[in-house]
Amino acid sequence: MKAIVIDEYGGPETLQEREVETPGIDSDQVLVEIQATSINPIDWKVRRGYLKQMLGFQFPIILGWDAAGIIREVGANVKDFEVGDRVFTRPETTDKSTYAEYVAVDEELLAKMPESMSFEQGAAIPLAGLTAYQCLMDFAEMKEGDHVLIHAGSGGVGHLGIQLAKSYGAYVSTTASSKNVDFLKELGADHVINYENEDFSEVLSDVDFVLDGVGGDVLVKSYEVLKPGGKLASIVEPPNEEEAKERGVKASFQWLESNGKKLEEFARLFKSGEVVPTIQETLEFTEQALQEAHQKSEDGHVRGKLVVKVK
Repeated sequence: MKAIVIDEYGGPETLQEREVETPGIDSDQVLVEIQATSINPIDWKVRRGYLKQMLGFQFPIILGWDAAGIIREVGANVKDFEVGDRVFTRPETTDKSTYAEYVAVDEELLAKMPESMSFEQGAAIPLAGLTAYQCLMDFAEMKEGDHVLIHAGSGGVGHLGIQLAKSYGAYVSTTASSKNVDFLKELGADHVINYENEDFSEVLSDVDFVLDGVGGDVLVKSYEVLKPGGKLASIVEPPNEEEAKERGVKASFQWLESNGKKLEEFARLFKSGEVVPTIQETLEFTEQALQEAHQKSEDGHVRGKLVVKVK
């Protein structure tokens, strides 16, 4: 099968097209023929070698941890899926993943796609959507009427998190540059703070939960807007737990745990029109296109998701 791999850590130029062996499957897995995948910050962070101590991958590495496609083979113990099903998934974090024509996926990590969902839309949701869900629903235990602050609202996690929070009845504040203010209002954000001329820590207070996708000073200042007993989750760097304790709030670094059942919730919300991914650009499955996509993601300021059409 065709895949785009890296043989060493480094810049976007390390992404190289190659023919590799199609993966086999275990009894609890299916083989998905990938129709589309997408780009996430973890892709280039792994490529750069930033996570090599944590993950311990072996070269050659096939990056990518989003997939939408068609099941072509099922393991003996698979019960809820069959050949021909249209599925989307965030596979396990392995070194043989979704910049390829096929991927082996555990049954428990799969969800069926609604007929109205394109493969490109399906590929844009899993990692970013599940990250937002884990932060908002699992960690924050968000409920109707909560005031939620989502930093970097126009990014992959942010724009899906805003829609998810609104679907559950939260009041959503978010931060963005001037070019994305109208976009986030259209997504349903109640209060959009233009960080180019406003400091969120000076205009917000009594926030129930902060989802931080920026880190640094933004993370530090986020403590100031939380109410006593509030919660803060960062997907960029571990918060200072001592400072959180002093301020009477709960803070956590969130590393995604994939889950097919939770992905089914996004299928439901997509069908109802409550959560629809924004795709900034759809790219071809070539090493040049992926190199360019990695550079765009690394530079930041992607609106929604960058998607790669594999088939």
